Amino acid sequence: MADNLDQKCINTIRFLSVDMLQKANSGHPGLPLDAAPMAYVLWTRWLKYHPANPDWFDRDRFVLSAGHGSALLYSLLHLTGFDLSLDDIKQFRQWGSKTPGHPERGHTPGVETTTGPLGQGMANAVGMAIAEAQLAARYNRPGHTVIDHCTYALVSDGDLMEGVASEAASLAGDLKLGKLICLYDQNSVTLSAGTDITFGEDVRRRFDAYGWHTIAVADGNDLIALDAALETARAKTTRPTMILVRTHLGYGSPEQDQFKAHGSPLGEESVRKTKQKLGWPTEPDFLIPNDALAHFRQAQRRGERWEAAWNERMAAYAQAFPGLHEDLQLLIRRELPKDWDAGIPSFPADAKGMATRDASGKVMNAFVSKVPGFTGGSADLDPSTMTALKGQGDFHPGAAQGADLQGTDSAGWSYAGRNVHFGVREHAMGAIANGLAAHGGMIPFGSTFLIFSDYMRPPVRLAALMKLHVIHVFTHDSVALGEDGPTHQPVEQLANLRAIPNLLLIRPADANETAVAWRVAMETKDRPVLLALTRQKVPTLDRERCAAADGLRRGGYVLFDTPGRKPELILIASGSEVSLIVAAAERLQSDGVAVRCVSMPCWKLFDALSQEQRDEVLPPSVGARLAVELGVSQGWERYLGPRGDMLGIEHFGASAPAEVLLEKFGFTADGVYARAKALLAR
Repeated sequence: MADNLDQKCINTIRFLSVDMLQKANSGHPGLPLDAAPMAYVLWTRWLKYHPANPDWFDRDRFVLSAGHGSALLYSLLHLTGFDLSLDDIKQFRQWGSKTPGHPERGHTPGVETTTGPLGQGMANAVGMAIAEAQLAARYNRPGHTVIDHCTYALVSDGDLMEGVASEAASLAGDLKLGKLICLYDQNSVTLSAGTDITFGEDVRRRFDAYGWHTIAVADGNDLIALDAALETARAKTTRPTMILVRTHLGYGSPEQDQFKAHGSPLGEESVRKTKQKLGWPTEPDFLIPNDALAHFRQAQRRGERWEAAWNERMAAYAQAFPGLHEDLQLLIRRELPKDWDAGIPSFPADAKGMATRDASGKVMNAFVSKVPGFTGGSADLDPSTMTALKGQGDFHPGAAQGADLQGTDSAGWSYAGRNVHFGVREHAMGAIANGLAAHGGMIPFGSTFLIFSDYMRPPVRLAALMKLHVIHVFTHDSVALGEDGPTHQPVEQLANLRAIPNLLLIRPADANETAVAWRVAMETKDRPVLLALTRQKVPTLDRERCAAADGLRRGGYVLFDTPGRKPELILIASGSEVSLIVAAAERLQSDGVAVRCVSMPCWKLFDALSQEQRDEVLPPSVGARLAVELGVSQGWERYLGPRGDMLGIEHFGASAPAEVLLEKFGFTADGVYARAKALLAR
């Protein structure tokens, strides 16, 4: 089944992984022991990569969705010549090491995406495959193929139990993503049990039903069968492929096929017995035979040839299609085109105004034709979230004859289409957007109602952890959405999302702040951005009387002051409530109160200002401060001080017209005025 060198290389992967786990006394040995053969065949015979340039754009992407098996990936990276030393391997899971417990994008060279929460990596891989298909359709030309790579994912039983994987797999099958290949480590054991008591379904038939091509490999140590399966998968270009590989968790160890081998080091005695059973020297630890290392390091020469050939193709492409080449280079470098935002409108003052979701849709469609990497869609809600990209086509290989084409773009169906229809799949949408961003060449967005951010919190958090440029367009941002009732009315979601480190949440006050918010969202490269937008109309503020909307870039800014007087009261609000504090301030001024109104659309941008800059907006000498927001008050205390007050909503909403709810809950200009007067009277 395997010659001596193949077997030696496989065992090198196995025991480099086992030794790093044992030294750390922490980790998951089961997967590296059983999945080493399939990983070896993939990485030495099929995977296209260049260890000296991990970010080479036309490389194949490899996602270890079963991130608990990180030792397997670190072993492969070191052996094939990535910038990951043996000392790094020996520091597995230690402070400051390049080998953390689960793979982290941007932390370890060669790691494409942060995995660990099961199912997320598989859904990321779907996003990467979408990115490849879209870029290939838009930029390849006859005789000039410059985008041509596959996405591979190694997935576990646990991955396939998680709902996010099901959502993503269903969509991938519908989209016929032929360059997506998953290797399923079917060892039938999870961290606490065998799968017989939790996961008895026929996975192959399930993926057949999704529209995938499926292949079964009966013995995970059969290199010939593994190689043939990968060859067949590569040739199957009209459907994604799931290769079901029957393996034995903790292969060769005394704990083989037992859940004990899943999540804990084997222990010194079991390590010794495993090495003896598989014919591996018990000493020294971290043994890498010279001939095995030489075989693995051939990846460096292969990578040099692959990248050099691609560079030649790109040079010829630049000569033949200079405009397309320039566009593609901008995408690869993550740069926006010059004057990309020149067409974004400025909105005139209007007491009736418009919903910020409507303003957002106008802004998106004003710049989309100039930013070719901008792509995305909604979880079946674009008529409500206003996120359809007009005239940009639908990402899909093509509808069957007689198919129901409702909701499609007039520009037609193709892989070049930039409207991605996610279906009712918020969880997968977030993870797929992360995959699009991690792939590169894309500025992805996803859209749904703010309340359904609860379904998306895991991928939103991971985007923040990975510093991915993903834009979330969340509309219907308060109880003011009205009659749908408390199931659809977000109350705690703003506080919940603001708590995520590195997530830039922006809640614009009107159409012009929305335009600036989009500029910030597009220009921000090292973090995800979330736009919280209204369903209901809000006044477009008169910028002759108020400060320019560009103040949004500071996170919080003085909208206006009582002329010629120092403020004795500061009203602070975000989003739709800004118009309420403006109306209340006018009444307070007529009472002789010196009022300052502060628009606070983004806490993190404001908190990033210097203390002096923040004090200019919120002078410490002014203790009377009232914050107004249609959500829980949690977090606002940082801006209110000991004398401040908060008009928030500390309960669930109700089903009624929006204007009735706002009246009942006190969110009117009169309600703000009364609350402010009570504060001043203390």
